[in-house]
Amino acid sequence: MTNDIEVTAHQAEDDPRNNHVLIYVDGRVVPRVDAVVSVFDSGFMLGDGVWEGLRLHNGRWAFLDDHMDRLFEAAKAIDLDLRMDRAGVIAALEATRAANGMTSDAHARLMVTRGVKARPFQHPSLSRQGPTMVIIMEHSRPVLPRPIRLATVPHLRGLPMTQDPKLNSHSKLNCILACIAAEKAGADEALMLDVHGFVNTTNSCNFFIVRKGAVWTSTGDYCMNGITRQKVIDLCHANGIPVFERNFSLVDAYGADEAFLTGTFGAQTPVAEIDGRQIGDGTLGPVTARIRDLYKALVEAETS
Repeated sequence: MTNDIEVTAHQAEDDPRNNHVLIYVDGRVVPRVDAVVSVFDSGFMLGDGVWEGLRLHNGRWAFLDDHMDRLFEAAKAIDLDLRMDRAGVIAALEATRAANGMTSDAHARLMVTRGVKARPFQHPSLSRQGPTMVIIMEHSRPVLPRPIRLATVPHLRGLPMTQDPKLNSHSKLNCILACIAAEKAGADEALMLDVHGFVNTTNSCNFFIVRKGAVWTSTGDYCMNGITRQKVIDLCHANGIPVFERNFSLVDAYGADEAFLTGTFGAQTPVAEIDGRQIGDGTLGPVTARIRDLYKALVEAETS
């Protein structure tokens, strides 16, 4: 493998079946080419909505209750009435899964917006049809040609009184600009700091380092508190691995023995370098490998 291979934290094997998947749109499961929403939809127009990403394993959605908790909490936070209870949302997921004949190695992106607007302006009262719910489901087996390279960028995850970074919001422009900045710097993804200058998260995943056998991650005050992030913290506590949610600087990150990302899609993704500085030996480290094995066993137990 050469270092100039382009990778992302959501790298997956090419699967031609994805050209013909069926997609859920507002109660109907339709071919991919027919899966459309209005140009007046508040999600398209303003990024007004929330979403969840889920993985299918052994015919079951991993950590489904956690994802439903987060979806309904986010909808309440932005005052969005889903007009569907948990059982209804799960039934929509299952209908889409069954229609596609998927049993494992699949990923679903469940998106809900405030709906179709009467006029192309911001006020939420103009969303008079909706909400809009879409579920994109794909055959998806993660594959990583090499560990991820990160570059620190000037874009921050901000204060909760602007746009709370704990929300899985459709408004991702800040993170997209961060990723563009990282790519311009020759990296794969962006390492983002918090408002105090401490290491926080990447543009798409939560971030961890390992120093002298101990696992560190940010306080969680300024980032999406990912479900995989919390599972990793819980697994460390349960298996005698020291773990700390704390403020730490780039100096601490540069000197780490290992670093990895967490997310629903890639689980635990090793980091090779940060700002051109190699982390450890630039490969998957032993603590990360142990956590990955523990996580795989947890998913297997959850979905068996």
